[in-house]
Amino acid sequence: MREGHIVILTGAGVSAESGLGTFRDVGGLWTKYDFADVATPEGYARDPGLVLDFYNARRANCRGAEPNAAHAAIARLQREYQGRVTLVTQNIDDLHERGGSSGVIHMHGQILRALCAACGHQWGWAGAMALDDHCHSCAAVGTVRPDVVWFGEMPYHMEEIWARIADSDLFAAIGTSGSVYPAAGFVADARHRGARTLEINLEPSENAAVFDQRLLGPASETVPDWVAGLLGGSG
Repeated sequence: MREGHIVILTGAGVSAESGLGTFRDVGGLWTKYDFADVATPEGYARDPGLVLDFYNARRANCRGAEPNAAHAAIARLQREYQGRVTLVTQNIDDLHERGGSSGVIHMHGQILRALCAACGHQWGWAGAMALDDHCHSCAAVGTVRPDVVWFGEMPYHMEEIWARIADSDLFAAIGTSGSVYPAAGFVADARHRGARTLEINLEPSENAAVFDQRLLGPASETVPDWVAGLLGGSG
């Protein structure tokens, strides 16, 4: 395919080789933490200190990680492909941006941003968060939380994402578990609208049967090869 609209959805598997833990694999973060304690509004209300400590560690990990070859390959595709490339990520890190990508749609928010639970203000935040931090807009104290989408909350940019999928010619999911909705439903919608669908993963996802094609292996190897094939070169 030389032209057309490619929509790429990335998940934790893209950043795993950069040292950022996946959530649902064996040994992943959800085997060490109860998501109800650290990734829900209710958990934050019960013990905000625990939640802030959890994300402070994730933020430090993010700052210390480096983009890998998969991030670089996706950025290359955005630069060199003759058609349109939309990049949607479930990841809350900034490795796509640091890898050279632009216009990244972060449907689950960003770990390097803050959100005021009182007024909804959002702003950049690179350091640790504490219980006595104040909002940069309304000055409320004790309302600052990571600007990430927790279970039970609506993902960001959904109207835009669905519109991009409806316009896609190829939908590619890279490093996703296929178990978290609404993202797990994107492939079915893309396929229903006539797009070709591709999964690139370390192993088949939970919704692997919905995809037309599958490439298995580490993202740092499979994604550069896939991009090189699309661009008609060797990388």
